[in-house]
Amino acid sequence: MSLLDHAWGFGGYLFPFIFVITLVVFFHELGHYVVGRLCGVKVDAFSIGFGPEIWAYTRKNGERWRVAWLPLGGYVKFHGDPNGASAGMSDEAQDMADAERKVTFFGQSVGKRAAIVAAGPAASFLLGVLIFAASFYFEGRTVLSPVIEKLRAGEAGEAAGLQPGDLVVSIDGSPIRHWGEMQRIVQTSPDKTLAFVVQRGAKDLALEVTPRRREITTSVGSHRVGLIGAEPSTRPENLIRQQFGFVESLGKGAYETWFVVERTVSYLVGLVAGRESPDQITGVLRIAEISGLAAQVSFTSLVHLAGILSVSIGLMNLFPIPMLDGGHLLYYGLEALKGRPLSEKNQELGFRFGLGVVMALMIFATINDVLHVGPKLLKLFG
Repeated sequence: MSLLDHAWGFGGYLFPFIFVITLVVFFHELGHYVVGRLCGVKVDAFSIGFGPEIWAYTRKNGERWRVAWLPLGGYVKFHGDPNGASAGMSDEAQDMADAERKVTFFGQSVGKRAAIVAAGPAASFLLGVLIFAASFYFEGRTVLSPVIEKLRAGEAGEAAGLQPGDLVVSIDGSPIRHWGEMQRIVQTSPDKTLAFVVQRGAKDLALEVTPRRREITTSVGSHRVGLIGAEPSTRPENLIRQQFGFVESLGKGAYETWFVVERTVSYLVGLVAGRESPDQITGVLRIAEISGLAAQVSFTSLVHLAGILSVSIGLMNLFPIPMLDGGHLLYYGLEALKGRPLSEKNQELGFRFGLGVVMALMIFATINDVLHVGPKLLKLFG
């Protein structure tokens, strides 16, 4: 393989990754920026990426908008911050006059500071809602009717009495309008007995089906999901074209966002309980791989991935770990209860602990990535 072929193959993953990360980071930081400005805080810098600048522009109000070389995050540096993490007040800020101190981040009330911090995750969730809603509104959906075509022998569906030709009407009282809805409920309910209602001929039958926990492998690792061994009918008469109005699309976008949150929390709970595999914890390499694969499918798939990643980052940032937005919110909650901020020593200890946790997760995710992506990279560049 020539050097040009190597570069082309590498770019097929790098450029989609940069697009996804830039979109997600920009929206997250824009949330901090907009609410900060609304609260009267002066902004010194808005950065996409870390390290030396590729491009920069200084506005008339003194704000420096910059794009840096390392596209793995970003920050809004409010006036008076020693860095972009708002992890403490700079020495210069402590000596500021009252008028200047009022436009710093730390010169705001605890409620305003909490609102500014929470705006980042909120913007991440909003981006997810908008991306999913736009997909529903502009593209609609072509889905399969919930008609069972085949049942694998010995699996849960056959054991429960399901038969080919059955039309799934509802599960646990929830109407089933297409195969994807049934599949989503089944996969998220391993070892849980579900009350199926199926239409067989002219009759409705009630059956209890318990999806069996199985491990499947996808591009992001191994997943333990519920399966019943049923396959859908793909005959033309069972294809359903769905179109959605503006309001309905927003509702479905919000539901998809909630589904990502719920599944992520469920995975973490399962991970602690030993029901889930830790190899789903991904880092930069696998996100780049998935971005490249999504781009090969379509631009729409790539943007949809950005929506999922945005929601995931919004949720992750709400974890009460110092260094993350959730850690800041935890500090502000304690400050509101006590009537005064935590001591600088305790805050510093907390941020060091948070940094250790974040670094440990990054190292673990990188090891997972290398084990998963390494052989593919050797094949691509070997």
